[in-house]
Amino acid sequence: MIAKLSGLLDSVAETFCILDVNGVGYQVFCSARTLRNLPRPGEALRLHIETHVREEHIHLFGFVSEAERSCFNLLQTVQGVGAKVALGILSTLSPDELFRAIASADKTSLNRCDGVGPKLAVRLITELKDKVGGIALGPVASATSAEAVAETANGPVADALSALVNLGYKRADAFGAVTTAARALGDKANVQQLIPAALKELVR
Repeated sequence: MIAKLSGLLDSVAETFCILDVNGVGYQVFCSARTLRNLPRPGEALRLHIETHVREEHIHLFGFVSEAERSCFNLLQTVQGVGAKVALGILSTLSPDELFRAIASADKTSLNRCDGVGPKLAVRLITELKDKVGGIALGPVASATSAEAVAETANGPVADALSALVNLGYKRADAFGAVTTAARALGDKANVQQLIPAALKELVR
């Protein structure tokens, strides 16, 4: 299986790029986010690769980071999510944003992704909320652990989160700010302490 490719970017199309590796052109399907951030044709490029082998085809999917590839594979563990939908989700949300959306049950952010309707958004949150804490997705993973996700179910953390959402903040942003404030203030923090501390995080 091909796990990584390094070479020169040959060209970019709507859903894929051609990567020239020692004179051999590999067609690599990527998210729109990845394609927008590729270098210019002729410049060096290295992609993490996920190889899908089927009876009728072999497809290569490329990612600029291991975190993105991990998300791609994680998403496909959910019923109804194939490679196309997974790429559609990653075209809209970065790994960090996806993690926050799942952890904070932010159905609105998930619904913005191509191929994700209300039912699939709920399924993504339900099936992945217990898994995201164990995946290395950079600083967000350590800042938003599985324990922090559990805390949002009830208590002052949930109350503070609800208050910030009612003030007009996006649920995912509010979730990150509240959990950061909760870690800083400790387990005994009440909602009156959490809200101003979270607001300070949001304006930074």
